[in-house]
Amino acid sequence: MATMRGSARLFRTVRPAFSQGQRRLASTGSGAGAKSWRPLVLGAMTAGVGAFGAYKYVWDDRKDMIKDLQSLAPQPVHAANAPEAQPSVWSGGKNNALYLWIHLKPTANTKEVAKVAAKLQKFVDQVVDPKMKDEDDEVLAGVGFGPNFYKQTGGSVKQDYTFAHRKGSLGDMPSSGGDVFFHAKCNTQSKLFELAQLLMKNMPAGSVDQAEDIYSFVFKNGRDMSGFIDGTENPADDESRQAVAVEPSTGGSYVITQKWIHDFKVIDSEKEKTTEAWVGRTRADSMELSRKSITSHVARMTGGNAYNQKKKFEMVRQSMPFGTVTGEAGLFFIGYCASPDNLNFMVDRMVGAGGDGHSDDIMRLTRNSKGTYWYFPGAAELQKLSN
Repeated sequence: MATMRGSARLFRTVRPAFSQGQRRLASTGSGAGAKSWRPLVLGAMTAGVGAFGAYKYVWDDRKDMIKDLQSLAPQPVHAANAPEAQPSVWSGGKNNALYLWIHLKPTANTKEVAKVAAKLQKFVDQVVDPKMKDEDDEVLAGVGFGPNFYKQTGGSVKQDYTFAHRKGSLGDMPSSGGDVFFHAKCNTQSKLFELAQLLMKNMPAGSVDQAEDIYSFVFKNGRDMSGFIDGTENPADDESRQAVAVEPSTGGSYVITQKWIHDFKVIDSEKEKTTEAWVGRTRADSMELSRKSITSHVARMTGGNAYNQKKKFEMVRQSMPFGTVTGEAGLFFIGYCASPDNLNFMVDRMVGAGGDGHSDDIMRLTRNSKGTYWYFPGAAELQKLSN
């Protein structure tokens, strides 16, 4: 049955290339992640369609077949002069990711910091020679800014993306703030470490108050550390991912980041039926429960507990597990959207804000320790900050 489900997913992924001719066949600009074109499934805590987290499923034995099929597809036609997003926004997943969260000192020169951030691709090219890179060591990276910082640099946005502190019966959603955030993906973790070193070394002297670099990884071929499969319904094809993640007029993206610390005592001790009820899906194969509580994660995120409830909002989730055995471990959640409305709906639903007052049962398994929103400017907007 698992093989049949995988084949079905593969068919759904390849079929649009024939029927619409809209599939990207090679990476260009922000679409660098599409080069390898390996099917992925990404998921997330606040997306609420699987369990939580974001990962890729790599079918190496089918890769050649996919490439052969794609070679037969018509060339896509793209809108002229459409604003380009940064490479991290809607591109595919990698085996590892870097999340570099930076708070600046009040005395920091924001425009000088912005100039460093705008040179992100140059730092990436120092880590991996663009003429020599391949699928294993290429780095896909993007940078986002907190609302206060971006305003100080002279940047402007079309929508307010302030993140408010939220409190529910099962825990808080803290508003941790931040000024600059880097997200990078690579199959080689050491390359991400090199990139983080370069970024921190090139920050203007005395500008950084505190920073945290987190490195994530694929766990058990795409499972969250809770054991659930993640990302059952994340947008799969390039056009859908762009439509969900990218603001059409700017190429920018509104992004949520949250650090979740799992309670492994609960995860290990609770009966499987209980945790499945909390999530709203089976643990073994991520099948949605036909009957589920309004407090289940699936119900909270889709807006109702009906089977196959139509989703009101979507996001491109790129979350992954992180941590150590001797310290904290859990999920680093990151989701990209064309509007912060998507983010607010899902986060509010987790704590029962602005609605029925119910909290998300997934918070019985994990605790949110920090979180905020960022704006990842379009490529052209980012370039302006380098001047």
